[in-house]
Amino acid sequence: MSTTVLVINSGSSSIKYQLVDPATGDAVAKGIVERIGEAMGDIKHVHGDQVTEERLPVPDHEVGMREVLRLFDTKGPTLAQANVVAVGHRVVQGGEFFDGPALITDEVRDKIEELCPLAPLHNPAHLKGIDVARELMADIPHVAVFDTAFFQQLPAKTATYALEAETAKKYSIRRYGAHGTSHQFISREICQMLDRDDLKQIVLHLGNGASVSANLNGKPIDTSMGLTPLEGLVMGTRTGDIDPAVVFHLARMGMSIDEIDTLFNKKSGMKGLTGEADMRSVREMINNDAAPEAQKRARAAMDVYINRLLKYVGSYTAELGGLDVITFTAGIGENDAAIRSELAEALAPFGVKMDEEKNTARSSEPRIISKPDSTVMLVVYPTNEELAIARLAQPFAS
Repeated sequence: MSTTVLVINSGSSSIKYQLVDPATGDAVAKGIVERIGEAMGDIKHVHGDQVTEERLPVPDHEVGMREVLRLFDTKGPTLAQANVVAVGHRVVQGGEFFDGPALITDEVRDKIEELCPLAPLHNPAHLKGIDVARELMADIPHVAVFDTAFFQQLPAKTATYALEAETAKKYSIRRYGAHGTSHQFISREICQMLDRDDLKQIVLHLGNGASVSANLNGKPIDTSMGLTPLEGLVMGTRTGDIDPAVVFHLARMGMSIDEIDTLFNKKSGMKGLTGEADMRSVREMINNDAAPEAQKRARAAMDVYINRLLKYVGSYTAELGGLDVITFTAGIGENDAAIRSELAEALAPFGVKMDEEKNTARSSEPRIISKPDSTVMLVVYPTNEELAIARLAQPFAS
């Protein structure tokens, strides 16, 4: 009998869930509870061709999780029918304590809470889901899968900031990275696809949040995100790399730390440059000849976006001592052919050759989009963090 893992991603006002068969990769059922804590909440549950949508009060995460279990019981499949053997919880910050998945004991739960100052927007929300799920499904092992775990393998030279050492140690300041579950999944899938474990590869996880990793022989040697997910690439609403003295300057000009935090994380990036955080909207602006000022602004923002990508690809190629594969993944990486094409064009002087017909073909399947004589293979590979979490949680099944 096949087994499944229930994967839970608990946010501050939402619970995303997916019932995954780790062997086949199939999502048996999935859904989301949104607007937790508001007057009315929205729930969507999908099982096969049946889609159930409900609007009802969801005052807290306990009620939300009870509603999820109710929908499994009434709309299917029940957790018993699905033979659920583990519950996998996404946790953003594992600090220096977790270099892999961990069975959630009281001690592990408390350590996740201890790490909340390093991920104040994420770890507290994860704990809400963990606490409720452990109570309601006490007979099933619960496993924490950390976004930072994969990057615990980073060498000290890339994990360390040039900050006064005692201060860095006292406040646990180092480069932790993020999106590690996706980077780990993709880098391993590419090794399997090409039947090689000696690859020099760069993974571009491009979504509203975006990050890059450099992976040598299946292990990460560098990544763009740092202490928090703010560092690195230009993102939907985040600045990415910026001179830290900008913080001091804005503070001296009268902005509070909270205002600067909001500015950098929620009002900058593509949204700050164009007014639009969604890359599809930015692309529409670029293609809109009828609005020349908006078109010019969007084109300039895209140039900044591509240039930041190019800088990371170039520096990581040097760190790797060469490059075999660049893989595009996540929402933008998988679906925006124009960004892939623009990056390949910028890399053309180094022998990178894009097959434009393959690049623009609509497909949800993994595929090579470079020409056979390209010096670097270009690949589009859909990420599947839920499957990755399920596979990492399964070994803890009782």
